[in-house]
Amino acid sequence: MKAATGSHTGTGTWLVQRATAVVLALALPLLLLRFLAAPPLDFAAWQALLAPLWLRLLMLLAAGALALHAWVGVRDILMDYVHATGLRLTIYMAVIGTLATSVAWLAAILFGPVFGRAA
Repeated sequence: MKAATGSHTGTGTWLVQRATAVVLALALPLLLLRFLAAPPLDFAAWQALLAPLWLRLLMLLAAGALALHAWVGVRDILMDYVHATGLRLTIYMAVIGTLATSVAWLAAILFGPVFGRAA
């Protein structure tokens, strides 16, 4: 019988880690170049920087990939080092909640009414 909390996820975990790493390797240099090309010094500059839809989508994609990459890494560490199932599941929920809330908060900032208004 396969354990519900075991670490034998194998190929799926490997694929998720590699796919998210590729997304991050492509997106982060582009975002860094964009920020370095015109460093935002005030709120209006931040609005202008984040105005293009492609940039907001790229940031959200990178944040989602980072959250998924972090989740897989933290989950594997917890499976290896936290042996009490209740404690491990509690930490899982805390990590999932933190990562999901962070991505949702970024989406609200990028696509919310603050950046939707004309400057």
